[in-house]
Amino acid sequence: MFQIYKKEIDWGGRKLTLETGKIARQADGAVMATMGETTVLCTAVYARQPKPGVDFFPLTVNYQEKTFAAGKIPGGFFKREGRPTEKETLTSRLIDRPIRPLFVKGFKNETQVVCTVLSHDLENDPDIVAMIGASAALTISGVPFLGPIAACRVGYKDGDYILNPCQSELPDSELDLVLAGTQEGVLMVESMASELSEDVMLGAVTFGHKAFQPVIDAIIDLAEACAKEPMDLPGESEDVARVRDALKAGISADMTEAYAEPNKTQRQENVAAVREKGIALFEDDADKDIAKGLMKGIEADVVRGAILKTGQRIDGRDTKTVRPIVSEVGILPRAHGSALFTRGETQALAVATLGTGQDEQIIDALEGEYREHFMLHYNFPPYSVGEAGRMGSPGRREIGHGKLAWRAVRPLLPSKDSFPYTIRVVSEVTESNGSSSMATVCGTSLSLMDAGVPLSAPVAGIAMGLIKEGDDYAVLSDILGDEDHLGDMDFKVAGTENGITSLQMDIKITSITEEIMKIALDQAKDGRVHILGEMAKALTSSREGVSENAPRITTITVPTDKIREIIGPGGKMIREICETTGAKIDIDDDGVVKVAAVDNASTEAALERIRYIVAEPELGVIYNGKVVKTVDFGAFVNFLGAKDGLVHISELKNERVGKTTDVVNVGDQVKVKVIGFDDRGKVKLSMKVVDQETGADLSEDAAAEE
Repeated sequence: MFQIYKKEIDWGGRKLTLETGKIARQADGAVMATMGETTVLCTAVYARQPKPGVDFFPLTVNYQEKTFAAGKIPGGFFKREGRPTEKETLTSRLIDRPIRPLFVKGFKNETQVVCTVLSHDLENDPDIVAMIGASAALTISGVPFLGPIAACRVGYKDGDYILNPCQSELPDSELDLVLAGTQEGVLMVESMASELSEDVMLGAVTFGHKAFQPVIDAIIDLAEACAKEPMDLPGESEDVARVRDALKAGISADMTEAYAEPNKTQRQENVAAVREKGIALFEDDADKDIAKGLMKGIEADVVRGAILKTGQRIDGRDTKTVRPIVSEVGILPRAHGSALFTRGETQALAVATLGTGQDEQIIDALEGEYREHFMLHYNFPPYSVGEAGRMGSPGRREIGHGKLAWRAVRPLLPSKDSFPYTIRVVSEVTESNGSSSMATVCGTSLSLMDAGVPLSAPVAGIAMGLIKEGDDYAVLSDILGDEDHLGDMDFKVAGTENGITSLQMDIKITSITEEIMKIALDQAKDGRVHILGEMAKALTSSREGVSENAPRITTITVPTDKIREIIGPGGKMIREICETTGAKIDIDDDGVVKVAAVDNASTEAALERIRYIVAEPELGVIYNGKVVKTVDFGAFVNFLGAKDGLVHISELKNERVGKTTDVVNVGDQVKVKVIGFDDRGKVKLSMKVVDQETGADLSEDAAAEE
């Protein structure tokens, strides 16, 4: 019934298996990819006709994790998987970015890649397996795909690179780098690093590219056995060639003049006018439609050609100059930390907020539940590019850019033990013309330092571009939006003066050489150092102490066997302390208690209550207490947190007492002195030796009189 094709290789000491022909046979391509005991089903389906009315390639990539893969049942009321998690969204982008440039130019048929995690061994991350499986599914599907690609993760520890480190190894690694590419070169890089040098980062990319070559060979072997015949694409028609020639002759000079305008808004208006002029060259509606589709190519030829010939860019800069920068901090009076970072026509307003452990984000992942104490959220409203658009929940772009900035800043944060705050940064992009994600990195660094977060060093980011025609190329520093859209590379580097903390690269051509990457990294370092110098004009290091608007967190340690007493039955005691003092209290299992409050009085009141609860009764010390029970032989008094002691009826008053209730009743506030402990450790108390009005020790007074 099944005609199964399978390819197995030993890759980095683990078995990688690619299998097709048994599951999802109605998809154009379906591959079950397995590494270790992590299995991902990857499918590819494409329409046989172009999608009408689109001038872009309609590719959709969906990566989804099923909780049964790790033997779990989803949380929440509905008990089924819901909207994509951040991990699913980011992995969908990881798969999309390297495969998109490899589809044949002009292919406009709707294409969908779906990767479903079916099994997770909690050691081999499914993202790499999904990228490999998606490449294999596309390669055997018959879609015009110029792959295959392969992918791997690279770690770095003690001077050595690690291929596909297990999830248990990553916390000790100085690098978490994911890359993908073809046999010829690298197409995509995503990474977080601990201030590593440019040479180490370039070495990691080279190491990874060599390491995944056996995977590409395995996919090719599988395709040779079972791939479908590739789809035939019609060649360029005579009409397209005729319209292109007419456009070049009619508007090339005007387009060159339009792109010479340095101001973005005016330039957009000028370019739009030239587009309309170009379309008006034709009377036939079919020719007009063709002209619309060719317009971007005409613009690309103008912009790219000018840069390669003259070295001068759209806004008049050379290839290495960074746009003017203005950095400001403390611009929002009530925020814990705020910064406005402006670079040319790109601007980010970053706002930092400090919270307590109760504000940590709880993440329910396949690997298990964990808490994140640093969050960075990036927002890109339509007004930032002068447009009116729909406002909604963050899309893939916002999540991806936010995570890139998060990776850039995360290695520089203080440890949770030394700075026990939950940190949230929101970056509102208020203007955009190129690399708002790197502006977010710079703004985040400044806002955190303004909030008093002790970063180990300021961090900045810069976006690099590439124009490549044949053997001629130009690497561009601090690219504009148009240079991003019409260029061949988006290469973002963030870090400190000491090294790189995050690197992201996307290539729109088949690959770039190691030489170009080295030039881009070195040029990015110069730009990054320049930007750090401009940021230092606003703030050179973190402020001493957190903002006066932020909560102060005081940490004490209590015996672990006292935690229950602080919490109280059903949380009654800790709730009461929080309500009466206005403080927030977090208690860790190891006995670390964090008390947070905006004012010192609330903090001290809460600490006093906690110390009172955990304190041990001392012989001869007088305490305030409350009668909680009366019996024939005396009264039980709660006097030290949850501790009770017995005041024997003979210790109630300096006279004979007939009934306990003649002296005290339940609920009475009394003053008692510890006079001893019985054989079982129970506390013996006395009221008669304490002045119930003043709290004075009457036994000491009596001794003094004698």
